[in-house]
Amino acid sequence: MNAITAAENLNESKRLVGHYINGRSVTVSGERSQAVYNPATGQVVRQVALASKTTAQQAVAAAAAAWPAWRLTAPLKRARIMFRFKEILEQHANEIVSLLTEEHGKVLDDARGEFVRGVEVVEYACGAPELLKGEHSKDVGPGLDSWSEFQPLGVVTGITPFNFPAMVPLWMYPMALICGNTFVLKPSEKDPSTPTRIAELLQEAGLPDGVFNVVHGDKEAVDALLTDPAVQAVSFVGSTPVAEYIYRTGTAHGKRVQALGGAKNHAVVMPDADMDNTVNALMGAAYGSCGERCMAISAVVCVGDAVADEVVNKLALRVSGLKIGPGIDSQNEMGPLISKPHYEKVRGYVDAGVAEGAELVVDGREVTVHHQPEGFFLGGCLFDRVTPDMRIYREEIFGPVLCVLRVQSLQEAMRLIDEHEYGNGTCIFTRDGGSARYFTDNIKVGMVGVNVPLPVPVASHSFGGWKRSLFGDLSAYGPDAIRFYTRRKTISQRWPTDSVDQAQFSFPSN
Repeated sequence: MNAITAAENLNESKRLVGHYINGRSVTVSGERSQAVYNPATGQVVRQVALASKTTAQQAVAAAAAAWPAWRLTAPLKRARIMFRFKEILEQHANEIVSLLTEEHGKVLDDARGEFVRGVEVVEYACGAPELLKGEHSKDVGPGLDSWSEFQPLGVVTGITPFNFPAMVPLWMYPMALICGNTFVLKPSEKDPSTPTRIAELLQEAGLPDGVFNVVHGDKEAVDALLTDPAVQAVSFVGSTPVAEYIYRTGTAHGKRVQALGGAKNHAVVMPDADMDNTVNALMGAAYGSCGERCMAISAVVCVGDAVADEVVNKLALRVSGLKIGPGIDSQNEMGPLISKPHYEKVRGYVDAGVAEGAELVVDGREVTVHHQPEGFFLGGCLFDRVTPDMRIYREEIFGPVLCVLRVQSLQEAMRLIDEHEYGNGTCIFTRDGGSARYFTDNIKVGMVGVNVPLPVPVASHSFGGWKRSLFGDLSAYGPDAIRFYTRRKTISQRWPTDSVDQAQFSFPSN
């Protein structure tokens, strides 16, 4: 590799975020780069290198070279590295949260929440010696013992989105590493500094060179990882069209793939719901992180017109009063969108909703933020009387746009949810245990909340939707991660005795 360390970068590259390969930061002469923006100011804060196919392959080669020794490292020793990693992460919490806010734009409290949820997965991974225990059966036949083991795959990779540059990568590689795999991460090029900095901290925790690598890039780097024969498995989080492409391409090249896609998460509000608490919950779930969450509530299904009128009236007051501005100001409740193109895309959805006849109760398109005229700020938007045929309902907007739909029964609300192509998350607001039980038992969605608007599982459970929100059989982190990042091997063993066994020509049985 024609590479130089970060300390040796040329003057024009001083603000370049390089790759992290084989235990060191590298840039490659002549490699493409892309601007990284602070979305609150609209200004370029640094550049990020975009890996060529060759650079991505070299990261895979480094991981492949490190795998034999890492595979044979005892799970307890791997766990001790994870314990140190968790401690170091927590020592650098403020630094990481500041990087998150600078490059993504989310407010500081939201960035802290993301960081903590990521660290929880590291904490769960520290239980490797327990999680990786196999199963053993003695005397399954005369003098015959049988057991199963969970063995690592080899080199695995993760491709992660811009909206959670700390948390989503941490969903993946701590679990992959404690299982004995080596890892190549391809994070979003829109906010690359956080995953790169965390890679340095993981190395500081004692991880051997080459076990964890980061390459930045676009489709060229992604395709290189999807087709490299040394890569055994791919984890992805992003939009459904890309998730489907990742799944098809990866599996066509013989890889195990879990690809988490998009969402249209519904909240059902029943007539007996605690309306004030419901509205508070909906505000955070719909407008937190500027709506750039795959678990954001983007559709509220109100059972009855009286419920809808009350919810819309209460929401309108709250949405109109949202404190919008740079995430570094702790008084602000919502920051900017990630980029100018994404701002224009979300604003275009609002235009489309108006054109299709939805009632725009709160219009955030003309919001102004004092002293930040170039920031990518869009105010909260609230639509009422949305119908299932409208684009703003059918498609994932990924912005601060909340749609209210009106139905007359819980069954009608559930039919609406079940017929949608996405099945990521949903929730119901009610005081009635029978309604809640019926909803949770029968709704065709992977993650369900009862009076919990963002039912994101804790680290000891697994995260994943249904239908076109997940391609693959296993969800992210938790117990499913152990199964995804290992393969089962079953061993049957008998030792010779003094007697001589007769040849058997039938299928073996007890």
